[in-house]
Amino acid sequence: MGEKFSDSKLPRINLFTMFRLGLYQMGLGIMSLLTLGVINRVAIDELKIAPFIVAGAIATYQFVSPARIWFGQRSDAKPIFGYHRSGYIWIGTALFTIFSFLALQVVWQLGLSWQTVGLNGQSYAWSGLLALVFALYGICLSAGSTPFAALLVDVSDEDNRPRLISVVWSMLMIGIVVGAMITGTLLNTAFDSSQSSELLNISELKSIINPIFIIMPGIVFMLSLLAIWGIEKKYSRFYDRSSTSDREEEMNLGKALKILTASRQTGIFFTFLLILTISLFMQDSVLEPYGGEVFKMSIAETTKLNIPYGIGTLIGIGFTGFAIVPRLGKKNTTKFGCLGVAVCFLLIILSGFYVNQNLLKFSLFLFGIFSGIITAGATSLMLDLTAAETAGTFIGAWGLAQAMARGIATMVGGAVLNLGQIIFEVPILAYGLVFAMQACGMMLAIWFLRNVSIKEFRDKTEIAIATVMEGELEG
Repeated sequence: MGEKFSDSKLPRINLFTMFRLGLYQMGLGIMSLLTLGVINRVAIDELKIAPFIVAGAIATYQFVSPARIWFGQRSDAKPIFGYHRSGYIWIGTALFTIFSFLALQVVWQLGLSWQTVGLNGQSYAWSGLLALVFALYGICLSAGSTPFAALLVDVSDEDNRPRLISVVWSMLMIGIVVGAMITGTLLNTAFDSSQSSELLNISELKSIINPIFIIMPGIVFMLSLLAIWGIEKKYSRFYDRSSTSDREEEMNLGKALKILTASRQTGIFFTFLLILTISLFMQDSVLEPYGGEVFKMSIAETTKLNIPYGIGTLIGIGFTGFAIVPRLGKKNTTKFGCLGVAVCFLLIILSGFYVNQNLLKFSLFLFGIFSGIITAGATSLMLDLTAAETAGTFIGAWGLAQAMARGIATMVGGAVLNLGQIIFEVPILAYGLVFAMQACGMMLAIWFLRNVSIKEFRDKTEIAIATVMEGELEG
């Protein structure tokens, strides 16, 4: 369905405004670093809490991702403070920055329980509370990030929307890099690497890390205010494009899943996306502990491992759209990225055997480049496998699939590390098991990618959608 509207009276966003909007995504990158980098590293490596428990608790923020659909519908139908998007964004951001600090406080209590009484009912209770706090964090994240994505559509037109999305995605990676630099600097006075094998004093840890979780979330909230203030009022085409009465019942999870499974091709691509995302992000919950336990890095040093990865990803995304996709095509570009990532995981394992920090950082830089190639190639494929008649449903469903897969990846990464620690006495073998499984997952993703056919999708999807819609009407 093409967008038919007249917006001659509304100004168009310029490049400066695009970068300003990107400040919000930059904040999300910083928050990702705090949760998956600092909290995860401290809990597993410094406090010696079982990786499966930590990863499982953190993963709950992804498992509440179906809330994205509900918040999207609410922001369409029910404005807050007179705005359909801005109010949700600010309230959601204020709450998830607060919950990040609360999550850290629960980690301290869990660590204290773990050190004093071990794994018993008290530790299980703190673990459950940590999972609950991360679930609330995820709900608030959905409350802010989903209306923000809708705002990007509201303030852009078909011709400038690709530029806007490109700028905003790049700012997300910049947020990870800048966050790693700032957080690493603030943590630079933390414990030296020789202490990483000992149980550390929690009070001393708190005095160093608690301020980070006050300063950085505060910066993130200020970035959200700067990014959004006045944008919706000046640029939003929401009322020109839609009838609010038609939008409240627009998409629900059941309908999205029916449309996804109605076509053979959408089912194949859904499976590919699931395997790809899990294989790409399993290391999220183990990379910083890997740097600490195998390479004897400090917290500041492992936090800075995100810098070469982030820079590589920026290069990969930017280079792919201009040089690789036009030459190889979308499927072959994605396949090339998957093969490259698999090789990078083997290099990461090799760096651990030699305890070579330079090789680890170089491997992460290459991993970032190939991850960027995958992102550009797979996103292009995703847009081709999106029917114009139900674009919102497909994009929403793909986003839901990716979020759920990232949650699974975080938990599976911790579980595999736990298994490796039981099987192997040498830490490098336990961590290597995680990275080896990721490399195998990439090869499996390539196998599914071979069966993806854009032509078949386009030929059959209209019939499939019509069948589902007809069933909805008759039901």
